[in-house]
Amino acid sequence: MRCCDMVNIAVTGANGHMGKVITSVVLGRDDCQIVAGIDINTASNGIFPIVAKPADLPVRPDVIIDFSNPSALDGILDYCKANKVAAVICTTGYTDEQKAQITAASAEIPVFFTFNCSLGINLLADLAKKAVRVLGGQFDIEILEKHHNQKVDAPSGTALLLADAINSASDIDYEYVYDRHSVRKKRGAKELGISAIRGGTIVGEHDIIFAGRDEVITLSHHAASKEVFAVGAVNAAVFMAGKPAGMYDMGSLIDEA
Repeated sequence: MRCCDMVNIAVTGANGHMGKVITSVVLGRDDCQIVAGIDINTASNGIFPIVAKPADLPVRPDVIIDFSNPSALDGILDYCKANKVAAVICTTGYTDEQKAQITAASAEIPVFFTFNCSLGINLLADLAKKAVRVLGGQFDIEILEKHHNQKVDAPSGTALLLADAINSASDIDYEYVYDRHSVRKKRGAKELGISAIRGGTIVGEHDIIFAGRDEVITLSHHAASKEVFAVGAVNAAVFMAGKPAGMYDMGSLIDEA
Protein backbone atom coordinates (compact mmCIF):
# COMPACT_ATOMS: atom_id res chain seq x y z
CA MET A 1 0.00 0.00 0.00
CA ARG A 2 1.28 3.47 -0.81
CA CYS A 3 1.60 5.86 2.12
CA CYS A 4 -1.62 7.65 3.05
CA ASP A 5 -3.78 5.69 0.56
CA MET A 6 -7.26 4.71 1.68
CA VAL A 7 -7.79 0.95 1.31
CA ASN A 8 -11.14 0.04 -0.23
CA ILE A 9 -12.60 -3.16 1.20
CA ALA A 10 -15.48 -5.43 0.24
CA VAL A 11 -16.82 -7.77 2.94
CA THR A 12 -18.48 -11.11 2.33
CA GLY A 13 -21.20 -12.10 4.78
CA ALA A 14 -21.78 -8.38 5.29
CA ASN A 15 -25.13 -8.85 7.01
CA GLY A 16 -23.89 -11.67 9.23
CA HIS A 17 -22.52 -11.23 12.73
CA MET A 18 -18.86 -11.08 11.71
CA GLY A 19 -19.66 -8.79 8.80
CA LYS A 20 -21.29 -6.34 11.19
CA VAL A 21 -18.36 -6.50 13.60
CA ILE A 22 -15.90 -5.86 10.75
CA THR A 23 -18.03 -2.90 9.64
CA SER A 24 -17.89 -1.48 13.16
CA VAL A 25 -14.10 -1.89 13.30
CA VAL A 26 -13.57 -0.23 9.92
CA LEU A 27 -15.81 2.71 10.83
CA GLY A 28 -13.40 3.46 13.67
CA ARG A 29 -10.35 3.68 11.39
CA ASP A 30 -9.11 6.31 8.96
CA ASP A 31 -6.89 4.14 6.74
CA CYS A 32 -9.62 2.01 5.15
CA GLN A 33 -13.29 1.98 4.19
CA ILE A 34 -15.88 -0.58 3.15
CA VAL A 35 -17.14 0.22 -0.35
CA ALA A 36 -19.49 -2.76 -0.73
CA GLY A 37 -20.74 -5.92 0.92
CA ILE A 38 -21.60 -9.38 -0.38
CA ASP A 39 -24.37 -11.44 1.22
CA ILE A 40 -27.26 -13.66 0.15
CA ASN A 41 -29.30 -11.30 2.34
CA THR A 42 -28.97 -8.08 0.34
CA ALA A 43 -30.94 -5.91 2.79
CA SER A 44 -29.38 -2.47 2.99
CA ASN A 45 -27.46 -1.49 6.11
CA GLY A 46 -27.55 2.18 5.15
CA ILE A 47 -23.74 2.38 4.99
CA PHE A 48 -22.66 0.68 1.75
CA PRO A 49 -24.35 -1.32 -1.04
CA ILE A 50 -24.78 -5.07 -0.50
CA VAL A 51 -24.99 -7.48 -3.43
CA ALA A 52 -25.63 -11.21 -3.65
CA LYS A 53 -22.34 -12.28 -5.26
CA PRO A 54 -18.89 -10.88 -6.02
CA ALA A 55 -19.64 -10.58 -9.74
CA ASP A 56 -22.33 -7.98 -8.88
CA LEU A 57 -19.99 -5.64 -6.99
CA PRO A 58 -20.65 -2.06 -8.17
CA VAL A 59 -17.05 -0.99 -7.59
CA ARG A 60 -13.71 -2.78 -7.64
CA PRO A 61 -12.25 -2.99 -4.10
CA ASP A 62 -8.58 -3.29 -3.26
CA VAL A 63 -9.24 -6.25 -0.97
CA ILE A 64 -12.07 -8.67 -0.21
CA ILE A 65 -12.38 -9.92 3.37
CA ASP A 66 -14.12 -13.30 3.50
CA PHE A 67 -15.81 -14.30 6.73
CA SER A 68 -18.67 -16.32 5.27
CA ASN A 69 -19.00 -19.95 4.22
CA PRO A 70 -16.77 -22.37 2.29
CA SER A 71 -19.44 -22.56 -0.43
CA ALA A 72 -18.63 -18.94 -1.38
CA LEU A 73 -14.99 -19.69 -2.19
CA ASP A 74 -15.33 -20.24 -5.96
CA GLY A 75 -17.09 -16.93 -6.57
CA ILE A 76 -14.61 -15.00 -4.44
CA LEU A 77 -11.51 -16.48 -6.07
CA ASP A 78 -12.95 -16.13 -9.59
CA TYR A 79 -13.70 -12.45 -9.01
CA CYS A 80 -10.35 -11.72 -7.37
CA LYS A 81 -8.38 -13.43 -10.13
CA ALA A 82 -10.35 -11.72 -12.89
CA ASN A 83 -9.97 -8.28 -11.31
CA LYS A 84 -6.56 -8.66 -9.63
CA VAL A 85 -8.03 -8.05 -6.17
CA ALA A 86 -6.33 -9.25 -2.97
CA ALA A 87 -8.22 -11.78 -0.85
CA VAL A 88 -8.18 -12.07 2.94
CA ILE A 89 -9.69 -15.49 3.64
CA CYS A 90 -10.68 -16.11 7.25
CA THR A 91 -13.45 -18.69 6.80
CA THR A 92 -12.87 -22.19 8.22
CA GLY A 93 -14.16 -25.64 7.28
CA TYR A 94 -12.51 -25.89 3.86
CA THR A 95 -11.90 -29.26 2.23
CA ASP A 96 -8.42 -30.26 1.11
CA GLU A 97 -9.50 -29.56 -2.47
CA GLN A 98 -10.58 -26.03 -1.54
CA LYS A 99 -7.30 -25.41 0.29
CA ALA A 100 -5.53 -26.46 -2.91
CA GLN A 101 -7.69 -23.94 -4.82
CA ILE A 102 -6.59 -21.18 -2.46
CA THR A 103 -2.94 -22.12 -2.87
CA ALA A 104 -3.29 -22.19 -6.65
CA ALA A 105 -4.96 -18.77 -6.66
CA SER A 106 -2.00 -17.29 -4.77
CA ALA A 107 0.10 -17.77 -7.90
CA GLU A 108 -2.08 -15.12 -9.59
CA ILE A 109 -3.20 -12.81 -6.79
CA PRO A 110 -2.15 -11.89 -3.24
CA VAL A 111 -3.94 -14.21 -0.80
CA PHE A 112 -3.94 -13.88 2.98
CA PHE A 113 -5.10 -17.21 4.39
CA THR A 114 -5.39 -18.00 8.07
CA PHE A 115 -7.62 -20.07 10.34
CA ASN A 116 -7.47 -17.38 13.00
CA CYS A 117 -6.81 -13.64 12.69
CA SER A 118 -6.20 -13.12 16.40
CA LEU A 119 -2.71 -11.85 17.24
CA GLY A 120 -2.95 -13.73 20.55
CA ILE A 121 -3.62 -17.07 18.85
CA ASN A 122 -0.64 -16.61 16.57
CA LEU A 123 1.52 -15.80 19.60
CA LEU A 124 0.14 -18.98 21.21
CA ALA A 125 1.25 -20.95 18.16
CA ASP A 126 4.76 -19.53 18.46
CA LEU A 127 4.89 -20.37 22.18
CA ALA A 128 3.72 -23.91 21.41
CA LYS A 129 6.52 -24.33 18.89
CA LYS A 130 9.07 -23.18 21.46
CA ALA A 131 7.59 -25.53 24.06
CA VAL A 132 7.76 -28.59 21.82
CA ARG A 133 11.39 -27.82 20.94
CA VAL A 134 12.27 -27.72 24.64
CA LEU A 135 10.13 -30.63 25.80
CA GLY A 136 10.81 -32.88 22.85
CA GLY A 137 9.06 -36.24 23.00
CA GLN A 138 8.97 -36.34 26.80
CA PHE A 139 5.48 -34.82 27.08
CA ASP A 140 2.18 -35.96 25.62
CA ILE A 141 0.35 -33.16 23.81
CA GLU A 142 -3.40 -32.55 23.73
CA ILE A 143 -5.35 -29.64 22.24
CA LEU A 144 -8.78 -28.77 23.64
CA GLU A 145 -10.93 -26.26 21.77
CA LYS A 146 -14.31 -24.83 22.81
CA HIS A 147 -16.76 -22.89 20.67
CA HIS A 148 -20.41 -21.80 20.59
CA ASN A 149 -23.18 -24.22 19.70
CA GLN A 150 -23.70 -22.71 16.24
CA LYS A 151 -20.23 -23.61 14.94
CA VAL A 152 -20.46 -26.27 12.26
CA ASP A 153 -16.91 -27.54 11.75
CA ALA A 154 -14.97 -29.55 14.31
CA PRO A 155 -12.20 -29.52 15.20
CA SER A 156 -11.78 -25.80 14.69
CA GLY A 157 -9.45 -24.47 12.06
CA THR A 158 -7.52 -22.81 14.87
CA ALA A 159 -6.96 -26.14 16.63
CA LEU A 160 -5.53 -27.50 13.38
CA LEU A 161 -3.39 -24.37 12.99
CA LEU A 162 -1.95 -25.00 16.46
CA ALA A 163 -1.42 -28.70 15.76
CA ASP A 164 0.37 -27.91 12.49
CA ALA A 165 2.57 -25.37 14.29
CA ILE A 166 3.56 -28.01 16.85
CA ASN A 167 4.25 -30.57 14.14
CA SER A 168 6.40 -28.12 12.18
CA ALA A 169 8.66 -27.57 15.20
CA SER A 170 8.98 -31.19 16.28
CA ASP A 171 11.21 -34.04 15.17
CA ILE A 172 8.21 -36.32 15.73
CA ASP A 173 5.72 -36.72 12.91
CA TYR A 174 2.61 -36.48 15.10
CA GLU A 175 -0.58 -38.29 14.19
CA TYR A 176 -3.72 -36.25 14.90
CA VAL A 177 -6.25 -38.24 16.92
CA TYR A 178 -9.69 -36.63 17.06
CA ASP A 179 -11.74 -39.09 19.05
CA ARG A 180 -10.67 -41.81 21.47
CA HIS A 181 -14.05 -43.23 22.48
CA SER A 182 -13.61 -46.37 20.37
CA VAL A 183 -9.88 -46.78 21.02
CA ARG A 184 -9.00 -49.60 23.41
CA LYS A 185 -5.25 -49.25 23.73
CA LYS A 186 -2.64 -47.11 25.43
CA ARG A 187 -1.88 -43.70 24.05
CA GLY A 188 0.75 -43.85 21.33
CA ALA A 189 3.95 -41.81 21.59
CA LYS A 190 3.23 -40.06 18.28
CA GLU A 191 -0.37 -39.13 19.09
CA LEU A 192 -1.46 -35.50 19.24
CA GLY A 193 -5.00 -35.46 20.59
CA ILE A 194 -7.50 -32.83 19.48
CA SER A 195 -10.84 -32.53 21.28
CA ALA A 196 -13.81 -30.25 20.53
CA ILE A 197 -16.53 -28.86 22.79
CA ARG A 198 -19.61 -27.03 21.47
CA GLY A 199 -21.91 -25.13 23.77
CA GLY A 200 -23.62 -21.86 24.59
CA THR A 201 -22.06 -18.69 23.28
CA ILE A 202 -18.38 -19.52 23.77
CA VAL A 203 -16.51 -17.28 21.33
CA GLY A 204 -13.37 -19.38 21.23
CA GLU A 205 -11.08 -21.04 23.77
CA HIS A 206 -7.98 -23.07 23.00
CA ASP A 207 -5.79 -24.97 25.46
CA ILE A 208 -2.58 -26.78 24.57
CA ILE A 209 -1.74 -29.32 27.26
CA PHE A 210 1.77 -30.74 27.64
CA ALA A 211 1.46 -33.68 30.06
CA GLY A 212 4.70 -35.11 31.36
CA ARG A 213 5.86 -37.22 34.26
CA ASP A 214 4.40 -35.61 37.41
CA GLU A 215 3.94 -32.20 35.77
CA VAL A 216 1.56 -30.52 33.32
CA ILE A 217 2.09 -27.32 31.34
CA THR A 218 -0.94 -25.61 29.76
CA LEU A 219 -0.89 -22.78 27.22
CA SER A 220 -4.26 -21.06 26.85
CA HIS A 221 -6.03 -18.42 24.80
CA HIS A 222 -9.57 -17.22 25.48
CA ALA A 223 -11.34 -14.80 23.14
CA ALA A 224 -13.87 -12.59 24.94
CA SER A 225 -15.54 -11.36 21.76
CA LYS A 226 -15.36 -11.80 18.00
CA GLU A 227 -13.93 -8.30 17.67
CA VAL A 228 -10.40 -9.70 18.11
CA PHE A 229 -10.85 -11.65 14.86
CA ALA A 230 -12.35 -8.67 13.05
CA VAL A 231 -9.49 -6.37 14.08
CA GLY A 232 -6.99 -8.92 12.79
CA ALA A 233 -8.85 -9.31 9.49
CA VAL A 234 -8.97 -5.54 8.91
CA ASN A 235 -5.27 -5.23 9.77
CA ALA A 236 -4.63 -7.97 7.21
CA ALA A 237 -6.69 -6.16 4.55
CA VAL A 238 -4.71 -2.94 4.99
CA PHE A 239 -1.48 -4.96 4.95
CA MET A 240 -2.45 -6.77 1.73
CA ALA A 241 -3.33 -3.71 -0.36
CA GLY A 242 -0.79 -3.44 -3.18
CA LYS A 243 1.03 -6.67 -2.33
CA PRO A 244 2.32 -8.87 -5.17
CA ALA A 245 0.79 -12.29 -5.84
CA GLY A 246 1.64 -14.89 -3.23
CA MET A 247 0.48 -16.57 -0.04
CA TYR A 248 0.50 -14.51 3.16
CA ASP A 249 -0.54 -15.18 6.75
CA MET A 250 -0.37 -13.62 10.22
CA GLY A 251 3.32 -14.40 10.37
CA SER A 252 3.85 -12.24 7.27
CA LEU A 253 1.97 -9.36 8.87
CA ILE A 254 3.81 -9.67 12.19
CA ASP A 255 7.22 -9.88 10.47
CA GLU A 256 6.58 -6.63 8.60
CA ALA A 257 5.27 -4.76 11.65
